[in-house]
Amino acid sequence: MNICIMTDLEGISGIYCREQVIPGQWRFDEGRRYLTREVNICAEACKAAGVDKVYVRDGHGGGYTLLWDKLGEAVDAVSVGTTTDNIRYVEVDDCDAYILLGYHAMAGTHNGVLEHTMSSTSVQNYWLNDVRIGEVALDAAGLTDHGKPVIMVSGDSAVCAEAKQFLPRVITAEVKKGFGLFGATMLPPAQAEKCIRESVAKAIAAYRAGEYDLYPTEKPVRLRVEKMERIQIPNVASKPYMKIIDGRTYEVVADTVEEALFRL
Repeated sequence: MNICIMTDLEGISGIYCREQVIPGQWRFDEGRRYLTREVNICAEACKAAGVDKVYVRDGHGGGYTLLWDKLGEAVDAVSVGTTTDNIRYVEVDDCDAYILLGYHAMAGTHNGVLEHTMSSTSVQNYWLNDVRIGEVALDAAGLTDHGKPVIMVSGDSAVCAEAKQFLPRVITAEVKKGFGLFGATMLPPAQAEKCIRESVAKAIAAYRAGEYDLYPTEKPVRLRVEKMERIQIPNVASKPYMKIIDGRTYEVVADTVEEALFRL
C-alpha cells in the first residue's frame, strides 16, 4: 500500500498568520519548518501503520515550501515545483490513497484560519457543478476521477467540518480551532503530533476496511470561479472555451476536474 501526502500550509499546526505562509515574509521560514516537521510525523505514522511507500506533494503556492534537506527517512519521494503538462496529481498512478495535510477552509468560512479558495487575493468563490466548494472538495473530486480516495484531512476545526460535509467517513485531525482569520487556539506541539499520528492510524485502518468515501462528479465537469474584481476576468480570446456569467464570474467545461482546474 502506498500513500501520497498532499500538503498545504495554512492548516499546519502552529500556523495562524499571513507572515507564516507568504514567501519573503519574516516568518515564512518558521512556517516551512512547521510544515516539514508535520510531514515527517505523518510519514512516520504511515510507515508505522504498515504503508510501503510514502510520497509527498508540496502543494502550497508554487510547490517550494518544504525544506527538502529536513525530510526524514520515512518519506520515499517528494514532488516539488510546478508541472508543464497541467498535472496536479503527479504520483497518482503509484498511490492507493491520499492524505490532505494542513488544508484550510473555503473562502468566506467564519473563523476559518487563513480561509480562502485557491487564491486569497483574486478568488471569491469556486463552484463545481453548481456546488460551492473549497480545496478539500476540489482535490477529493479530482482524485476520485483517478479512482483514489482522500482518507484523512488535517487542519483547523473549520476545514475538518467542511471535509465531513463532502466525505462523511473521512478521518480528520483537528490541530487548532480558529477564532478569527488570523487567530486560533492551538494544540501544543506534542499534542498536535499525537493527533496526527492517531488520525493516520485510524485512516489507514479505515481504508483497509473499505470505510472511505469517493466524491464522484457528473461529467462533463463545470467549474465556475467568481473573481474579486471585474478586471480579473480573462479575455475571451485567451480562453475561447470559457463562458462569462457576469462581470466577475466565468466557468469552463472539461472531461475531468483536473482538466477543468487548469482551464480555469
